[in-house]
Amino acid sequence: MVKKMNRIALLLVLILYFISSYSLYANMNNQWLIAPPAYMMLVFSIFVLVLAILGIQDRSNNFAKLRSWISVILSSVLIFLLLALTSFTAMFSGSKVLLTTTHSPDQHYTLKFYKTDAGAMGTFGIVGELQGPLWFRKVVYSERKTDEVHLEWSNNHTVVINEHQVNLLLEKSWIPQ
Repeated sequence: MVKKMNRIALLLVLILYFISSYSLYANMNNQWLIAPPAYMMLVFSIFVLVLAILGIQDRSNNFAKLRSWISVILSSVLIFLLLALTSFTAMFSGSKVLLTTTHSPDQHYTLKFYKTDAGAMGTFGIVGELQGPLWFRKVVYSERKTDEVHLEWSNNHTVVINEHQVNLLLEKSWIPQ
């Protein structure tokens, strides 16, 4: 049983690193964010750390001991990084208030619009997110220095937001640089 915990902990910590890396990439390149929220990743990382610590009892060979210590170190570093990320996000992200939720005429797409305000650290604006299953989401619209959303669906996959046309089937969204 301990031998299995050792292997499972290493596998899970590598999966968590992959998911965390993809989450960073998706946020930087405005792709679909499929990773769970950071606090969920933190809980999973703590669980993996517990498994890794329990796996240290496996002393069958030197590779098993090394694998256990690698799992403990990697999961501890990931926990530290996720704690820093959640703290940084909580302190510096500003406020985000839901303005409206709209559905496409065929009910296939759901868009949620938020009013953002960075306070003294930035400006205010609106952000539109396309909602997917579970926690999946993608930012499809962002505009600074406005606090109102005027939208009208042109068809089942095209919406006009504040006089900007956004096609939800295309990869690119309307986000000014």
